[in-house]
This record gives sequence, structure tokens and C-alpha cells, in this order.
Amino acid sequence: MLLGELKLCGWKACATTLIALAVGACDSANLIGPDNQLEVNAAVDNFQFQVSTLDNVSEDLSYQWENTGTQATVDISQAITGGTALLTITDAAGTVVHQADIGTNNNTDTSVGVAGTWSIDIDLAGATGTINFRVQRKT
Repeated sequence: MLLGELKLCGWKACATTLIALAVGACDSANLIGPDNQLEVNAAVDNFQFQVSTLDNVSEDLSYQWENTGTQATVDISQAITGGTALLTITDAAGTVVHQADIGTNNNTDTSVGVAGTWSIDIDLAGATGTINFRVQRKT
């Protein structure tokens, strides 16, 4: 019963307590901004992503990419010094064909999937460093 509590402890004291609780509940993670020089190129059969100078960034990014093939190569170059960065690639049927921590430099091929519009999701959790990767239709 918040109103009753306000009467008991005094308006100013309770307001100060509520503000302190609200500030304490805020996430201290950052979002990608202009200083991170985010570059994304989602050309047909060739997706490229680059972001630099991340500092404790927590953000989920999602892109659509047209793959005319049924498989893709994933080429990762990164310098992540903290946190995690999860890359998930889903084919046109909604099946996950690749999922791995970008920090492992996992250069590989996706599983065979369905050609069409694929989704590329990057989930950053407290990520610090630089990420650069490319996903290309496997020929």
C-alpha cells in the first residue's frame, strides 16, 4: 500500500527512496552509438558487419539478408576482450543454421537450409572490443 507508506514516512523521504531504487535498477550497459562506427552491408549473397570500440555494450541486433543459395560461409574476425557476442543465422524456413559465440573466431559453414530471406541476429551482452564478420553464399 504505497499511499499509506507515503503518509507514514513522509513524502520527501519516500520520494528520495523511490528515486534511489529507480536509479539502482537501471542497467549500466551501453548501446551502440556513432563512436562505434557500425557498418552493415546486406547485399544479396554477401552480408558484412563491423563495429568497433565497444565498451560494455548490451544490445540485440537483427538483420534480413537474401541468400540465393542453401548454405553460407561464416568468416569472423574479432577482438572481443569482455562480455559475449552471440551470432545466430536462421534460414528462410526459420530454421537455425548457425549459432556460435563470435568470440571463438568460428570460421565455418552454416548447415544446409532453405534459400531466400535469412535472418542474422547478433546478441551482445556486456561486449567490449571489435567485431567484424562476413556471411556469404557458399558456392
